[in-house]
Amino acid sequence: MKFTRVFAFMALAGLAGSAYATNGYFSHGYGMKAMGMGGAATASSDDAFGGANNPASMAFAGDRIDLGASLFNPNRSASRTGLGPLDMSVDSDSEYFVMPEFGMTKQMSSQLALGVTVYGNGGMNSDYAGGQIAAGVCGPGAPASNMLCGQGDLGVDLMQLVVAPTIAYKVAPNHSIGISPLIGYQMFEAKGLQAFSGNSSAPTQLTNNGHDSAWGFGVRIGYMGQITPTVTIGAAYASKMKFEEFDEYAGLFAEQGGFDIPENYSLGVAWQATPAFKLALDYQRISYSDVNSIANQSLVPFPLGADNGPGFGWQDIDVWKLGAEYKYSQQLTLRAGWNHGDNPITPANVTFNILAPGVIEDHLTLGFTYTLASGNELTMSYMHAFSNDVSGASILPVMASGGTQPPSGTETIEMDQNLLGIQYSWKM
Repeated sequence: MKFTRVFAFMALAGLAGSAYATNGYFSHGYGMKAMGMGGAATASSDDAFGGANNPASMAFAGDRIDLGASLFNPNRSASRTGLGPLDMSVDSDSEYFVMPEFGMTKQMSSQLALGVTVYGNGGMNSDYAGGQIAAGVCGPGAPASNMLCGQGDLGVDLMQLVVAPTIAYKVAPNHSIGISPLIGYQMFEAKGLQAFSGNSSAPTQLTNNGHDSAWGFGVRIGYMGQITPTVTIGAAYASKMKFEEFDEYAGLFAEQGGFDIPENYSLGVAWQATPAFKLALDYQRISYSDVNSIANQSLVPFPLGADNGPGFGWQDIDVWKLGAEYKYSQQLTLRAGWNHGDNPITPANVTFNILAPGVIEDHLTLGFTYTLASGNELTMSYMHAFSNDVSGASILPVMASGGTQPPSGTETIEMDQNLLGIQYSWKM
């Protein structure tokens, strides 16, 4: 009964809102313990979030349930200069989001463990008020318009929920392998993009069609091993998650509404330097270039929605996650971390990325776990992502002129973030 209620909470709350945009649009970490350590978790087995981090870790996690939620605060802005009456500056109105996560693991034998992790993979969200550009500026008879010359509010809303049932098996006393089939459900909405209808292969499936949904599938595999009494290593690989197309946005995303979750892999090491002090380091590679709707350049000689149509121009990124953990007492464990990831957005693609300004590079994290008399745990984490921006020439003149005018003016997108999370863990 406890599991059923927790899972229902996750399914409803997970689809209520998502706005991750840290390492590209992946979260900086999964599980509050990992979040407090900069996201480093590939070589750790402290909770039941192996389905999101490393499935092999479930073999060492014991019997437990972890339920957490984060209050996420991304602050995003966009501005334009050098284009006269099109110049403007605007902030995204949506600033606070609640994001839950859940994990459960059960030791079936001394070698075999089963579990499940439910988490929000990430997402993109922006919500810019319309009407800042005066009537007539975006075209003869055009009403007051938003930043991209469309009508009404401008923005996108992408929400991704992943369920990862997990099997982990100890192939030796200190070594394990694991596998998590990944079942994904995502929802998407775009609004305020009417000005691009002339550049779309399906103008009626471009914008303002409400939320559309799609199912997708993939797999994550992992290995974890203690190679010395104080050093543990881990490795995890997640395939591309192939999703159904967003039919209502077949005229926006490349491949007639395709939007897959990209392939990614992680390598990690954890060093128990003393009985009280541990260091963990992860390296992660996210292959955004494998997904056309994310990776295609914004200026291409094909319409929106075509296989090779315009995209966000995101590059593959490398992410480094460094965390430290100190056991202050039998009850209290303290954590801190640093996460540095590449910015996937290039200056040539700034215009489309007004919708998804995933420019963050550096994150500072803090956290703690307090063990109660019952043995259950209360964990909290905090993350601050430092402000970063990207500037580039606007492609609006190119789109408006049918390609006869070059990019001009300067557009800038900027973001910083805060996150506060809490998790309660039952030991069974």
